[in-house]
Formats: sequence, C-alpha cells, structure tokens
Amino acid sequence: MSAQQNIDIARELLDGIANSRDPAEIAASFADDLSFEIQGDNGVLPWIGRKTGRVAMADFMRDIRDLTEPVAFDVEDVLANDSRAVIVGSLQTRIKNTGKITATQFAIILTIANGLVSRFQMLEDSFNLSKAAR
Repeated sequence: MSAQQNIDIARELLDGIANSRDPAEIAASFADDLSFEIQGDNGVLPWIGRKTGRVAMADFMRDIRDLTEPVAFDVEDVLANDSRAVIVGSLQTRIKNTGKITATQFAIILTIANGLVSRFQMLEDSFNLSKAAR
C-alpha cells in the first residue's frame, strides 16, 4: 500500500467515528485476525488491554459509545508510510457513570496490510481514564 492509501484508510476510520457509523461497519476495514492493543489498567474499562480479531474493534466502538461521551476530539495530523498510518491528536472524554472528564493526547498506530488494518494500537493516558471511571 502507498502512504496516501494508508492515510485514506486512517481518514475513513476517523470519518466512521465522527459520523457514528455502526461499529460492525467500522470494523469491516480491519483484518479478521486483528491485533488490538490499548495499554493501561486492565479490568476497569473493557477496551483496555490486548485483544484479537475484528470483533475487538467493533466491541471497542460499542463500549466507547456506551460508557463515555466525547467532549473534544482534535486530530492534529495523520502521517503514513507504506505499512502504517498514525493519527495524532488530543481528546477529552466524560465517563458517563461518574461524570468525570479526562483529557489526554493520543496516537493511534494502524499497521496496514493488503488494504486492511492488521494492528490497532492506541497510546493515551489510559491510567487517568481508568481512574476517572472508578
């Protein structure tokens, strides 16, 4: 894949999130054997940790929508090479059950092969997010 094609895949993901597309529709551009990873305090929020399979992405989108409310989501840049795209930005999130708002910078690293995302890794302050969820 070219760098531009990988940027397009990243922007399609962002478009799906922004337009509240169905989680299964968003996950369709991810590989069946997707490697999904968001490091942090495992066990507090369902999406933190390592998971495998396209369903991990659909579950992530569903859980984010059920448990949080976006306050701000700002994309600063989308960078790519022939095998990856990286989305860099900042976000603020309200945890629905506590009402607490967290803020963090983030990087989403998408590894792309044969037109599908084979690895999704999100770097954020997930410890602060977990703390706000308690």
